[in-house]
Amino acid sequence: MSVTAPASNAATTPDSLTASLRWRNATKKFDPSRKIPADRWAALEEALVLSPSSYGLQPWKFFVVNDPALRAKLKPVSWEQPQITDADKLVVFAVKKDFGAADVERFVERISEVRRLPKEALEGYKKMMLASASLPPEKVAAWTIRQVYIALGVFLTSAASLGVDACPMEGLDKDKYDEILGLPAKGYNAVVAATAGYRAADDAYASQAKVRFPKNDVVAHL
Repeated sequence: MSVTAPASNAATTPDSLTASLRWRNATKKFDPSRKIPADRWAALEEALVLSPSSYGLQPWKFFVVNDPALRAKLKPVSWEQPQITDADKLVVFAVKKDFGAADVERFVERISEVRRLPKEALEGYKKMMLASASLPPEKVAAWTIRQVYIALGVFLTSAASLGVDACPMEGLDKDKYDEILGLPAKGYNAVVAATAGYRAADDAYASQAKVRFPKNDVVAHL
């Protein structure tokens, strides 16, 4: 498949990008009656699929929890935060359990399929990936979890670009999420969640000024 760069007159401009990021906030109160249009949600799911990861290994799965009964069970183990049940969408970002050589092999096979390359041509790349995947288990786990947060960042930025509200949520009992959603049996563990939808008209946080340190405090040119 041929991939080309976006045209210079594409809808996203420097001004529209920064405007969407200034507009976004970690929405605390969603309007339960408002739903994300199907095409926008499809684009956000595709943004998750397209998220970058180390070597491109994608050691994750994104569980979109639509079942109201499941979401009701998750709310008490999420500090009773109302976003869990009020937002249109709830995504649980999960990491692959016991990531290792078999996952590297699966990815090499996928590269070979998509790019129509013989697996032998990927042997050097495979060895590099296996070296990282063969580190002590605790280091591999920490490494793969960091990749999940990259996907979270892509999701939040993409949502803002489409005018969709979102809230990253670490205030949850990951073990209980695993239990309620049956994630370990599927080969995954919960890491973080995000809700998405549209802010309520009386969301107090939406009207507050965004607080950031000045750019010269956080961006340095060397």
